[in-house]
Order: sequence, then structure tokens, then C-alpha cells
Amino acid sequence: MSSILHSQERGGVLAHVSGNLRRLRQKAGLSQAALAEASGISRRMIVAVEGGDANISLSSLDKLAVAIGVGFVDLVRDPARPSSAEINEVTWRGASDESAAVLLGSAPATTEAQMWHWSLGPGERYNAEPDPAGWHEMIFVTEGTLRLELSGAGKDYPAGSFAVYGTDQPYAYLNTGETIVRFVRNVVA
Repeated sequence: MSSILHSQERGGVLAHVSGNLRRLRQKAGLSQAALAEASGISRRMIVAVEGGDANISLSSLDKLAVAIGVGFVDLVRDPARPSSAEINEVTWRGASDESAAVLLGSAPATTEAQMWHWSLGPGERYNAEPDPAGWHEMIFVTEGTLRLELSGAGKDYPAGSFAVYGTDQPYAYLNTGETIVRFVRNVVA
């Protein structure tokens, strides 16, 4: 699993995650050890994230949010704009400068709904861990051809096409072409 951020972006969403995690954990009355036990994320990782010294996977952030009783968005949102549906934060970078995921916004749902803008440079791959049962994604490819792997089976989606699928299975996004791929991803929980 790729990391949420690289160290050069420490001042952005990683700083939000650091402060939000500490504040929300304390508000929930959890020690770092109790959060580690409830989330399955090591106390050492929690200390590092709260200190702004660690990258963390998106799935690990999901686990921390669930253990605290908040949404993923509550961990990555700029605390200066807590009520805004607009988030507009880079939350993942690949090895290529062209590869990034920007969480655009969020809206209420059973748990939450998120809208993302993703781009993958040539040869880039993002492996996702399965989400809890009941989670779904909807993607719409705007540029290039995205290969979507669901439980190891791949299918290509050219620009203008879309897919809707459950994410309670292993899945991955791949750019097997030689030009950038861009797509909109909606997560519904």
C-alpha cells in the first residue's frame, strides 16, 4: 500500500492529520495505546503520525477513524474549515510526479461519501486494501485508459467510461499506457 503523503508535503494534509488525530483521540477519551488496540495500528505509528513524522496508508487512516468513531474526512480536513463540504487536499502521491489523489469533497451518507480526482502517470499502480462490507466506489475516466483490478481480475476503462463496484475485496488502479490517466472516484459508505 502506498503512503498517504511524502515528507515534502508535511505542511499540508499531513499536518491536518497530525493535529486532528491527536484532538479527536483525546476527545474520544482514548490513550494512544487504547487507540492502537482498537484500530490494529501500532502505538508507534500513532505516535509518529501525531508527531507529523510518518506517512500512513489511506486504509490505516480509515481504521483509525473507525476506532475513534469519526469519518475519514474528519482526519484529513483542514481544521480551519471544519464545516465545509469542500476539502481539496492531496492525500496520496505515487512515485511519478503525475500520480496523485485529491480528495475534493465529502457529503453525508450512511457513513460518508467522498469525491476524489485521481491521476496516474505511465506505469503507476495503486493497490487498495478491502474496505468493510457495504462500501462502494464509482469511477469515471476522464483521460487515458484506466485498468481496474477487482480481486485480481483486470478490465480496461477508456476515457468516457465508468464502473461501479463493491470495495470489500482487493482492488487496484493501474496505468498500463504511456500517457497520463485521470479519473473521478466517488466512495460511498
